[in-house]
Amino acid sequence: MSQSSFVLENVLWHDAAHDLHVENGAVKELVPAGSVASDAKKIDGKGMLLLPALTDVHTHLREPGQEWKEDIASGLTAAAHGGFANIMCMANTSPVNHTAAVTTLMLDKARKAFPDGGPRLFPIGALTMDLAGKDLAPMGELVEAGCKAISNDGQPVENNELFRRALEYAADCGVRVIDHCEDPHMTIGAGINEGVVSSRLGLKGQSTCAEAIQVARDVILSEYLKIPVHLAHISCRESLEIIRSAKERGVQITAETCPHYLTLTEEATAEYDTNAKVNPPLRTQDDVDAMREAVRTGVIDMLATDHAPHAAHEKEHPFMQAPNGITGLDTALPVTMKLVEDGILSIDDLIRLWCTAPAKTFGLPCNTFAPGDPADFILYDPKEFWVVSEETLYSKGKNTPLLGTTMLGRCAALYVGGHSVI
Repeated sequence: MSQSSFVLENVLWHDAAHDLHVENGAVKELVPAGSVASDAKKIDGKGMLLLPALTDVHTHLREPGQEWKEDIASGLTAAAHGGFANIMCMANTSPVNHTAAVTTLMLDKARKAFPDGGPRLFPIGALTMDLAGKDLAPMGELVEAGCKAISNDGQPVENNELFRRALEYAADCGVRVIDHCEDPHMTIGAGINEGVVSSRLGLKGQSTCAEAIQVARDVILSEYLKIPVHLAHISCRESLEIIRSAKERGVQITAETCPHYLTLTEEATAEYDTNAKVNPPLRTQDDVDAMREAVRTGVIDMLATDHAPHAAHEKEHPFMQAPNGITGLDTALPVTMKLVEDGILSIDDLIRLWCTAPAKTFGLPCNTFAPGDPADFILYDPKEFWVVSEETLYSKGKNTPLLGTTMLGRCAALYVGGHSVI
């Protein structure tokens, strides 16, 4: 790849044919088709939808230490084919990303994976050493090394005083804390939503209260300290009611959810399908309906994949012993586009949820197609049929309940900074 100037002709932008003029890696103009006066190289984009490249603020790329599940190169490759230009990755590696050395290693691996330019990697530093919830990690060192946020990932911080100090420390470092909201005492031995399906299967369920209680704690601290907090993978109506009320009061809360909480219910686990085992668990149709309304109205600010790849043999354990997690980078965009096609979301909702809101919240590059914006964009083929399978997923992790599903639409090309990545 080489950076160049070019004109992408006849792409569909908001249902009308447009030409995108890119110059030196940046957007020069996006205008109705036939309006660009330039002798730059022409590329025909007829039949393709133009979208800004996506940002994912919540992934698990597993490197260092768990490369049999995923590594940075394979994760970023899946991200590229999924349409993502910016990837934030959690600290639950081995060793944990609680030192500048680990952060530096991650960034070096990303550069080597795409030496000519590819999806950008933004590590998330650990909130506590070893994610153990006892001693705060050196956040200043982590941020200086390149971390864009701080999180204890899937290990909830029970100590409220420690969590308060973490919020203050992170704010002093100019970054936001991302919190996995869960009361761990209420979820011991629970791997499925508490409800009809858990009763039918004879499995201990996880109540929505376990999430909502921690959401309320975070809201109270954020409001008291006047410090922003970001809530990860919200999954239930009870949490949404707390977040909605907080936002009405002006509390600096932002929140994400994932495509699976907008499209799947606890019924996906009804046959003990470990590929549908995720934390927080898939909930009820009522929760799905509430989540859909929340992403439309802005109660939920953004989408994230919570991409959590595992090796096949790990998911082959009995349901309660199998690890939590769904792989999502490959499928997130077509799943979300289906919501647009079904009238549940608008294309502007999709752009806000996957592009502008996450970039604004975490200070990441963002293409709004204004002159001077980075030329990060997708060409999306809305007519490509493909089947989700081990062969069609670029991630090492094939653990998705969508295996065997026929999808309509896929990312055909990704440009980052004007470079063609795929």
